[in-house]
Amino acid sequence: MKHLVKKATTAALVASMLCTTAMTAVQAETLRFISWQTDDGGMGDWWRDAIATFEAAHEGVKIEFTKVERASYADSMTTLFAGGQPPHIVHLASFEYQTFAENGWMENLDPWLKKDGIDMTGWAGQDTCRWNDETACIMLLYFGFMMAYNPDILAEAGVEVPTNYEEFLAAARATTKDLNGDGITDQFGTGHETSGGAGQYLTELLNYVLSAGAYWTNKEGKVTIDTPEMIEGLTRYKTIIKEGLSPVDMSAGDVRKLFADGKIAMRLDGPWLYGTLKKGAAADRLKIAFPALTPPVGGSSNVLGMASEISDEQKQLVWDFIKVVMSPDFQRKYATVAGNTPPSPKADVSGVEESVPHFPLLIKTQKAAAAAGVDRIPTGLEIQYGEFGKMVQEEVQRMLIQDLDPADVVKTIQAKAEAIQAG
Repeated sequence: MKHLVKKATTAALVASMLCTTAMTAVQAETLRFISWQTDDGGMGDWWRDAIATFEAAHEGVKIEFTKVERASYADSMTTLFAGGQPPHIVHLASFEYQTFAENGWMENLDPWLKKDGIDMTGWAGQDTCRWNDETACIMLLYFGFMMAYNPDILAEAGVEVPTNYEEFLAAARATTKDLNGDGITDQFGTGHETSGGAGQYLTELLNYVLSAGAYWTNKEGKVTIDTPEMIEGLTRYKTIIKEGLSPVDMSAGDVRKLFADGKIAMRLDGPWLYGTLKKGAAADRLKIAFPALTPPVGGSSNVLGMASEISDEQKQLVWDFIKVVMSPDFQRKYATVAGNTPPSPKADVSGVEESVPHFPLLIKTQKAAAAAGVDRIPTGLEIQYGEFGKMVQEEVQRMLIQDLDPADVVKTIQAKAEAIQAG
């Protein structure tokens, strides 16, 4: 518990943002649902559609859909749960829910699944939602990264679509330019989050770590950071950032928008990027390819569950909403509206490529990530992932600021990761 309840300022911020009062039976007709995806292109539309469908079937019941920024999300949710004010509908990243489940804050969904006779066999990534031999959540997405690119920018620089790291680096260098001669770079070769939370930071860093043949732990949970492959992975990332090939001090959302508006040549990201692309100024020119850095970053993404400390009546309503999301109709819409690969094995994805032209590529990258055993959650560090992620982010940023040798940095991260794992 020592890592859970912290940052009084976060508590004050959440309280002021949500302006909520204590949950009582009288307020059962309003369910609170907090997410970082409220205004994400595609995903936000999908969530609002599901909410509207639920509300139409439950007269007088409303869902309050509120945004908390991804960078402060885990801390904000921890504050709410620890303070006895959890949202009814619980949306978390797949690498975050374990701490909440370990503290008894997540309802065991096994009885609910059994009651309705729902068979989860073949549901992609669902095994990740098992904690202490209970189903703590429903997996919403198992994904593989794709590479979106601006063909006009690549053509202007005289480079082809890259297929490996060396070509990717060369293309990023060739397309990073000061277009108006004012001494300031206003077109970048690629773009990564550099100012947000540790979860997204490590996810984007994994592009370079995985492509160099490295990872945080092995399948048995042993820390495997101090290796030549990890040195190479951090060297690749350091090169991209130190050479100014990516903008800095930007969140993932900011970078996605910059790319969608035609200011970045290449962006490595998950399938959720497509919703943002469709709304950008360069939407009609952008294309998607298999990522140059392989194996693709992939694995489980985000999960849905319910708070354990709410009334039985509220739990039934939350379960009804979860069933809407799991329904064949909304699993298909997960592809057609949100542009993601649905986890349900029963989802009808026939003809999806008519509205999401690159859908076959998403399936290909998903399978490639799965075949390589890739997941963002390192075995043996599930509970400590938040602390581990912050530590790695701090050490990598220190490497960049102080221009440290990656060979020294991996030794530091190895030692600190082992200490975190040992508790």
